[in-house]
Amino acid sequence: MRVEVARLGATREVVWRADHVAVDEQPTSDDAAANGCDWDVTFTVPVGADWRSGCYEVAFVPDDGSSPGQTVFALRAPIGRRAPLLVVLSTTTYAAYNNWGGPNLYEGGIEVSFDRPWIRGFVSRPDDAHGRHATVGNQPDPNNDRLFAYLERHGLSQRAVESGFATWEHPFVRWAERTGIEFDVAQSTDLELAPDCLEGYRGYVSVGHDEYWSWEMRDAVEGFIAAGGNAAFFSGNTCFWQVRLSADGRTMLSHKYGGPWFDPLIGTADERRMTGMWSDPLIGRPENHLTGVSFSRGGYARFGHAAPRGSGGYTVWRPEHWALDGTDLRYGDVLGADAVVVGYEADGCDLTLRDGRPEATGIDGTPEGFEVVATSPAHLWSSGPGGVELPAREDHDPTLPADLEYVAMRLFGDWEPHNTARITNGHAVMGTYVSPGGGQVFTCGCTDWSYGLGDAPDPVVAGITANVLDRLGQAPTRSGVS
Repeated sequence: MRVEVARLGATREVVWRADHVAVDEQPTSDDAAANGCDWDVTFTVPVGADWRSGCYEVAFVPDDGSSPGQTVFALRAPIGRRAPLLVVLSTTTYAAYNNWGGPNLYEGGIEVSFDRPWIRGFVSRPDDAHGRHATVGNQPDPNNDRLFAYLERHGLSQRAVESGFATWEHPFVRWAERTGIEFDVAQSTDLELAPDCLEGYRGYVSVGHDEYWSWEMRDAVEGFIAAGGNAAFFSGNTCFWQVRLSADGRTMLSHKYGGPWFDPLIGTADERRMTGMWSDPLIGRPENHLTGVSFSRGGYARFGHAAPRGSGGYTVWRPEHWALDGTDLRYGDVLGADAVVVGYEADGCDLTLRDGRPEATGIDGTPEGFEVVATSPAHLWSSGPGGVELPAREDHDPTLPADLEYVAMRLFGDWEPHNTARITNGHAVMGTYVSPGGGQVFTCGCTDWSYGLGDAPDPVVAGITANVLDRLGQAPTRSGVS
């Protein structure tokens, strides 16, 4: 077998290769998904002192010509050699969706291990226009027929397009390096396991689908912002579920929907660390406190029968905002629709109209002073009187509550119509706020922003992204030194 390590930035740069690596088949236990593979070491990669921080692909090429395998890792920069910005890969979310070796958190699993391969499609996928999620193309596809035709054609799991490096983060880092933006890379568990992870950076950057966070991960980023650090969330469904790491960070635990009933921390002094929604009253720490927005006030866009014919873009409300500088956007314009940057999962906040423009009310935890720049409709799936709104292929039991009913029950006590109505009409909300310590926070409020940063970037999406990264990378550090 040949092994090749390549840095995935503006180009694919091979940094190490080993030919004729001897390999033996090693057994995989039935509980590998939860407890890892526990394989013997076959070879090690000597990381060079001159290797730059970034995303590194490891390709395993069999001698018999069969399909290669892949994994990806993040190489952190040492203190003293750090760029202004840190892009953090959503590896906790990868683990939640990874169904290699057994069930993931969507298929009955409660514990998932990092000590196993990623499924095919997480690192790279066949170059196909339908390789993105259900938002592909300009025509509605509420039952994901085009998406599943793509998955079946290439023998991929549905989970391969719901998470993973290939879907959102790879297009982002490739665009950023080609644009000349300086950044380093880490992975989400570093926020808990590497205490100096954020030291020396001016801005933290989240991209794509960043759903699963531990208490310690939140403490790290919120502490960074409170001390004057900046943050950009080019992501959606961000920080929706609390998780716990164990086994020295090699295993992740989440009870998800069952957390309020089945997590053993319920009824203890540590109840707030139960693995449910961050906005659940038992936890009392809605993700709005961090990002300004929440999936509970957003939902799905152009995915299933939730806003199935949305424009795919944002309606501009405040064209004078600094994030839109140089774009020539005007009040009422729609941005990003051609690239379909509003799709799949979206985060919003409770809104009211003032002088004809939406403003955050703050009743859901959105920080004071949050500025709503642009919005796009989104909706939590329901299985109420109007029928099941999930895509037909999700095979949802119509007698069970869907997301709308579950979220209403946890937030307000039940899913009676007067409570579901409070969160039925959600939005993807793009906005900003400034922390009391001076940290500036931007959110796009949707998973699919990176689709505007592909090989042929949407100039408006690219311009806004550059504005945000430039501002957040140039502002003072948490120590107050620019």
